Amino acid sequence: MEDVGTWSDDVVGLVGKAVLAPSSHNTQPWFFLLGEPYVDLLADRNRALPVNDPDGRELTISCGCALLNLSLAAAASGYHVENWLLPDPDEPDWFARVSLTGNSTERVPEADLARFIEMRRTCRTRFESRPVGEDIVAVLTAAAEAEGAWLRPLLGDKVREQAIAMIVEGDGEQWADPNWRRELAAWMHRPSEGDGLPVSTLTAPVTQMIVRHFDMGGGVGSKDRELAHSSPLLVVLGTDGDSPRDWLLAGQALQRVLLVASEQGLRASYLNQPIQVASLRPRVTELVGGDGFPQILLRFGYASNPLPPAPRRPLEDVVKWS
Repeated sequence: MEDVGTWSDDVVGLVGKAVLAPSSHNTQPWFFLLGEPYVDLLADRNRALPVNDPDGRELTISCGCALLNLSLAAAASGYHVENWLLPDPDEPDWFARVSLTGNSTERVPEADLARFIEMRRTCRTRFESRPVGEDIVAVLTAAAEAEGAWLRPLLGDKVREQAIAMIVEGDGEQWADPNWRRELAAWMHRPSEGDGLPVSTLTAPVTQMIVRHFDMGGGVGSKDRELAHSSPLLVVLGTDGDSPRDWLLAGQALQRVLLVASEQGLRASYLNQPIQVASLRPRVTELVGGDGFPQILLRFGYASNPLPPAPRRPLEDVVKWS
């Protein structure tokens, strides 16, 4: 094993890959505690979304995405990686301990996915009309299952229409809530701030004011309806249980699916409204077969337009040493 200083420098670089994971409203609700040869992943509850995500479910999923990034990046760098989820039941914010030891001589095939960490983007525009093949859907499904989750495509016009109707209904429910609008506006930040939903420096105050004070659920619902209709593939990612451990598994599965999708030339974005609105989530369960717990609703497709990376917090704000 290399000396502590070198180890720390190496692992800070790996954390730099971990934090490229997606998170709700780009809150980046995590920090990493380094203590050779471990990295502990902890929740940053100061970056929670109590209105949009009252149970911390999406916060936990976001941290699960970061955990998979860290594991894949470490494996690609030659470390032997072992993970323990929720290692202390008395410390619910301690999500995982990742052991990084030695220089592994084993080549972990999925470590090749690490090269797509920096390429992954969330695409909020229309996709091209070409379909996503059944073979690729099978690959995405296998990626979710590899992390203990499931992925079910929404196939057939009737099922898709029901899902889209719930997306629009979810938009209406959320935007009608002044507290939800205030929380959304609070996370609309200038790109230089390093987190949140990026808005132009010049227009940020006006945009925040409009979001806080006006119910735009109808317009947003119409836009989301069009985006969903034009998406070649809609899927639900879920888990058999609905505990914090299941949410972490869902996050790891989500990130693996997103990286595999990037490998296949696909882009993705989220239409989670029917899962975020508590009254709609059971209907999503029924839509995908009546068992398990839906965690994320995604759209996939092809798009060639370049997308800038979302802003990220400085690493010194998310890394601590034990």
